[in-house]
Amino acid sequence: MQDNRGTAIPKSVKIGFDNQKYLELQSAQIKERLSKFGGKLYLEFGGKLFDDFHASRVLPGFLPDSKVNMLAGIRDVAEIVIAISAYDIEKNKLRSDIGITYDLEVLRLIDSFRDRGLYVGCVVVTHYSGQKSADAFCERLRSLNIRVYRHYLIEGYPSDIGLVVSEDGYGKNDYVETTRSLVVVTAPGPGSGKMAVCLSQIYHDSRRGIRSGYAKFETFPIWNLPLKHPVNLAYEAATADLDDVNMIDPFHLDAYGKTAVNYNRDIEIFPVLKSIFEGIYGGSPYRSPTDMGVNMAGYCITDEDNVTQSAKDEIIRRYYWTLCDRKRAAASENSVRKIELLMKQAGVGSEDRMVASAVHSHSRVQEMPVAAISLPDGTIITGKTSTLLAATSAMMLNALKNLAGINDSMHLISPSVIEPVQGLKTKYLGDRGASLHASEMLIALSVCATTNPVATAVLERLPDLRGCEAHSSVILPDDDEELLRKLGIHVTCDPKYGSERLFQGR
Repeated sequence: MQDNRGTAIPKSVKIGFDNQKYLELQSAQIKERLSKFGGKLYLEFGGKLFDDFHASRVLPGFLPDSKVNMLAGIRDVAEIVIAISAYDIEKNKLRSDIGITYDLEVLRLIDSFRDRGLYVGCVVVTHYSGQKSADAFCERLRSLNIRVYRHYLIEGYPSDIGLVVSEDGYGKNDYVETTRSLVVVTAPGPGSGKMAVCLSQIYHDSRRGIRSGYAKFETFPIWNLPLKHPVNLAYEAATADLDDVNMIDPFHLDAYGKTAVNYNRDIEIFPVLKSIFEGIYGGSPYRSPTDMGVNMAGYCITDEDNVTQSAKDEIIRRYYWTLCDRKRAAASENSVRKIELLMKQAGVGSEDRMVASAVHSHSRVQEMPVAAISLPDGTIITGKTSTLLAATSAMMLNALKNLAGINDSMHLISPSVIEPVQGLKTKYLGDRGASLHASEMLIALSVCATTNPVATAVLERLPDLRGCEAHSSVILPDDDEELLRKLGIHVTCDPKYGSERLFQGR
């Protein structure tokens, strides 16, 4: 289920971030760090290399594939190593934004890297302790001619430094054979063991007389923005389920007398990392966790006010998304409370989302589902559920008519097209409701466009919805939500189902 949004900046987006400057500064910084360690660098890549829509929303002008495009610019020296935890394979962990398991995401990542001309060296299965599902995944990779290595659980990791930095610690891991000077270690999600893969490699290299180094690339938090800057607060909202907390880096402040922002996990683990570096190198190359990073995003913000507002908007979106996840039992009440606190710190509330406010004030919202979308010029268009169209479908059709300058009263989808589709849904596919969902409405409109040039003109305005904000009074069906995301619409919902039925399928 690949999401193809974000190939260009939507026309409606007011730029606040210089993407070209970012590509140039970031690649130069990585090359500089590579040269510091004598020509071999393991670069832990946190966050998303592809489809980084969080960054593109809070830093308008940042393209979702900026980081992988930056790597493509230095592809001649780079190779990719993908880490995946055996724990995540065992429990079929999902990447929630695109709805696929981590093991399938590894395959998608390999294809995506190859599409951009990047060399994928291998996959490392971490936290391995004989899990059968991990063994099966390894066999699948080998059948696809992908090299695979295993890294094992180390008792007392990471605090037992003597054991970790020994033949019974990192030493028992498979040594990953690499051929390029820049080894980018990435993963389908957090907790995959990327840092441990890097450090294990440095240990093995040192035993082989190879000088190599480690650095970390995390876009957020942005270390040279204030601790409570909305961009950094938005990062905390995005990771509310991980209990990440932004903090002033005390090691950096002590070493340099300068304030820098990092997050709790890196700060808490740094004394251990420093000891591990000392065990491998005989001394630590870094004086603070911030020193380990190579992120240059903070230098590329061009419109502070715009970025600040975009980050505040993102915190509110995260609040609604987390409320819905809580309703689905996929998030904790603690995550909801945390984002409520972040909204207060940012000085915003849930009703500051204009499309949500428009839905909540709609005269029919108590009777039936209602949806609203804000168009590029700020016009808010609504739609409600009817016997023909679901609320999201009505909203989209009304919005497209507005963009095309078509009178709202004009009917574009012929009953001769709608009725057979409704019959198929209810008689043969077992759907309880006949109203067309968003994808079905667009297919019906496409059929009508073969004979109706007005319908064609309306369809041609679909790209203008990219970057628009939308809200629904009820939790959307998965396929409707996925469609809106593919169109680049930032959709949120109230934490309420459209019916009282326990099973929320169609």
